[in-house]
Amino acid sequence: MNSPISTPDMAFEPLEFGTAPMIDAVGPGYMRLGSVVLRGPLLLSPWGAQPWGGFADTAGPLTLVGRIDVLLLGGGKTIALAPRAFRDAMEAAGIGVEPMATATAARQYNLLIGEGRRVALVAFPLSEVAG
Repeated sequence: MNSPISTPDMAFEPLEFGTAPMIDAVGPGYMRLGSVVLRGPLLLSPWGAQPWGGFADTAGPLTLVGRIDVLLLGGGKTIALAPRAFRDAMEAAGIGVEPMATATAARQYNLLIGEGRRVALVAFPLSEVAG
């Protein structure tokens, strides 16, 4: 483990991502994880990234039952509420859904993964509007 970064008033612990993919960039129509550029809606978890079929696709996120507590929902350029059927399917499986804009969701994913939280992300690209 890296040593903490110290200043006279506070100490920071470096974030450890382990093998979880970290989001390096979000742009119009894409998300970059290291040297890999992914296009279109995607499902990202500590175990990898894969295409996501949008709100009709509950199967992908439901493969993470028991391994995550929260599913961040990146709705594109703005916050998008998931349709009731999608929310109900996740909540029935014990997964909370947190809607936010995709750029915000990407930052939140990196932060929570770095803290070792049980979280995944489904996101629409910035060029799309969820719905």
